[in-house]
Amino acid sequence: MSKQVDYYLTPPSPFVYLGHERFAAIAARHGVQVNLKPCDLGKVFSVSGGLPLAQRPPQRQAYRLVELARWSEYLGLPLNLHPTYFPVSGDAASKLIIAAQLAHGTARAMQLTGAIGAAVWAQQRNIADAATLAQLADEAGLDGASLLKASEGKAVQDAYAQNTQDAISAGVFGAPWFIYDGQPFWGQDRLDFLDRALAAG
Repeated sequence: MSKQVDYYLTPPSPFVYLGHERFAAIAARHGVQVNLKPCDLGKVFSVSGGLPLAQRPPQRQAYRLVELARWSEYLGLPLNLHPTYFPVSGDAASKLIIAAQLAHGTARAMQLTGAIGAAVWAQQRNIADAATLAQLADEAGLDGASLLKASEGKAVQDAYAQNTQDAISAGVFGAPWFIYDGQPFWGQDRLDFLDRALAAG
């Protein structure tokens, strides 16, 4: 039986962007089955006590920028500290990822997830805009128009709601969030711990 990791995320998160490709590489190296779970972090925050960025104390907001700059430089990933389209709703992008997963499988949906993160943080694109999302899907080799239509359907809406409820039930309070063998790992800066757990598994 293959190893499985639940991967909870919200597409606009800069920390999801910073960690996504590294997680994908770790999962591939260990032969992991990824359970990709885009979720509504706003609803998770309402239960877990988290706050949207604009409502956090100024010292927390300031330190977040320090960390983003450090990680961007360390990883060699381009990142605009003040992107044009942020904060931005992740609902439509999450549903597009789920539609891609249902139609084309997790691997293609993972590729689209990475492209959406880069769109926000490296390319100054608006992932709340339907035309932009369709274009991103097209660029990923998917049929953007079809996926956009599918993302509005009941199966995707139900999956998004279920992912969010699963996150709440699992004690998730931030993103990215990984669960392997019952162990939670919060944040892209815990990927080394996840890597070691998978190696020992």
